[in-house]
Order: sequence, then structure tokens, then C-alpha cells
Amino acid sequence: MRVLEFTLLVCSFTGCWQPNSWTSLFKHIIYKTYAMFLVSALYIFSFSQFMNIMLNVENSDEFTDSLYMMLTVFVAGYKQVYMWIDRKNIMMIINLFYEKPFAAGDTRELMIQQKFEKIVKNSTLRYLMVILSAIISIIVTSVFTAFMSKNLTYKAWVPFNYSHPVLYFLVYCHQLIGMATSGIVNAGCEGMICGLLLHLCCQLEILEYRLTKMADDENILRDCVYHHNRIFECAYTVNNMFAKIIGLQFAVSMLVLCSNLYRIAMTTDYVIFLSLMTYTSAILSQIFIYCWFGNELKVKSLQLASNVFNVKWSGLSNSSKKGLLIIMKRATIPIEFSSAHIITMNLESFVALLKMSYSAFNLLHQTQE
Repeated sequence: MRVLEFTLLVCSFTGCWQPNSWTSLFKHIIYKTYAMFLVSALYIFSFSQFMNIMLNVENSDEFTDSLYMMLTVFVAGYKQVYMWIDRKNIMMIINLFYEKPFAAGDTRELMIQQKFEKIVKNSTLRYLMVILSAIISIIVTSVFTAFMSKNLTYKAWVPFNYSHPVLYFLVYCHQLIGMATSGIVNAGCEGMICGLLLHLCCQLEILEYRLTKMADDENILRDCVYHHNRIFECAYTVNNMFAKIIGLQFAVSMLVLCSNLYRIAMTTDYVIFLSLMTYTSAILSQIFIYCWFGNELKVKSLQLASNVFNVKWSGLSNSSKKGLLIIMKRATIPIEFSSAHIITMNLESFVALLKMSYSAFNLLHQTQE
């Protein structure tokens, strides 16, 4: 079984992850060129939006029009570069699931791993479908509005006159490529982080299964204690690895949600309204999957303490009972993902994000009135 197989395929498509089979120099150059093209499209697009805000924006409507896409594209570019720089560490974490004590020891454990890998694939695929729906809706809306009137999809600062049809078409396509790439990069990166969260949940379930075998062999307790400790270490490593991405994504999502709510409230065009609603749904899904799977890992880690009672305690030696008590005591401290010890990935954080976004929207709306 390959860990995060579908997610890594999505990351490869977006230029975030060179396929492991592409080891030849020619393929390496081809993929690097492809990745550089995509990351350049993201940063040039983000820079043009930033310069437009600095030079051309005159009111809150124009500011919100430029802000939400600039932030989204900038964060996607940051994620893409970060995954390139930290590729070796990410690969090291993924390889851990092929080694002891994480590797499946029998058919039952392999079935548990396959179950969670299927959940990872389906979750990534569903989120990718939401992202693609938003991308398609934006492109269709753009073709029937901006393109027909020879305008750009997003207002941007361009350092040359693009009134010529060929130059206009190139600038127009560049914006759509940057927008589409940012969405799929987010899908790949979110799929990677949430996939690792689910595989940590998988390891907790495997640990529970191994503990039930203590009635037949008490000697496995030492391995179970070691396995539990390794799960905590792995979770800590993954949290530190992606803490900056998580924190930045939460902050940007709040600003983008606020901006989009304001634009939805102000728009009178039905086509643009549908496009904004689809895009807002994608942003909500993006931060929701962080919080949902973070919450699942927290709940799963806490459930271990109560599930230890499924072990047949009466037939165990006193030393084994003490070992189980140590596991139970450790399990009372949940595994929680956070950023800078401020933002935690759980459902309470998702609700708090919605409240903060709505409060910021109300303030912006009152200022406009």
C-alpha cells in the first residue's frame, strides 16, 4: 500500500512534488521548468495585484476586489515553495509509515491502513472537486463578462500597454492560469496535511488493536508503549513542519471570507453572485477540512484511554497493568495541532473563524454606509 498516493499525484500536477520515479536528469529538468513556470505565474499575478492596491485602489470596493485573490494566490505560492524546500523532511515523515512500529504487522492492521488511505483519497478528491467547481465557475463568468468586454478578470497593475489583442490574450490567460494553479496547489497541500492527520488516527487505531492482543502475549506491551510514544513524536514533528502554513492559512481565510462576504452583499449581478458563492464555499471547505481532521485526531487520541478498558485486565500481571495505566495517563493529553500555540485545529476554531469574519464584515459594511 502506498501512503498518500493520490494526494502526491495532485501535488505533482501542481509543481509541488516531483514524482519519485522521475530520477533521470532530463525528467528532472523538465519538471523543474514546469514547476518554475507555475510558481512564477503565481508570484507575478500576486505582485500585479499588490501593485494595483498600492497605486490604483481608491475606495473599499476596489480594495476588496483586489485583496481576496492577491492573498489567495500569495499563500498558494508560499505553500508551493515551502513544499519544495521541505521536501526531504516531508518524505521522511511519509517513509515512517513504512517502518516499524508504524508498518502493518498482519492482515488486520493492513486493512486498517487501507481503510484510512481510502478516506484520505476520497477526502482529497471531494475537496479537489469543490476547488475545480470554483475554478470553472470563475472561468465561465470571466469569459461571459470580462473577456467579452476586453477587460481582465481581475484588476491588476501591468507595466506595459496590453491593448493589442495578442498581449491582452496573454495577460488574460496568465491571470486564469495563476488563479487555477493557486486553487489546485491549495488542494494538494491541504490534502497532504490532512492525509498525515488521518494516518496518525490510523496509527492510534492500530495501537488499540495491538493492545487487545495482550491477553495472548504480554510481551507486546513494551512495543505498544514505544508505538504510542512514537505517535506523539510524529505528530509533534508534523505540527512543527506545517505550523507556519496553518497559521498563515487561518489568517488569510478570515480576511478572504470577510472580503467575499462584503462583495456578495454589494453585488447586484446574478452571475457574479454565483461565482462569489462558489469561491466562498471553496474557502470555507479549505479551512473546514483542517479543523475537521484536526478535531478527529484530538478525539481519537482521547478515546485511546477509554478503549484500553477493552483489554482483559484480570489475566494480566501487575507490571502489565502498570504499563497500561501509563498509556492511559499519557492518552489523557490529546494530540492537538496548533500554530504558535494560539490557533488550534478543531471545530471550535472553525466556529471562531466564522464569527471573526462576520464581525469584520459588519465593521466594513458599517464603514461603507
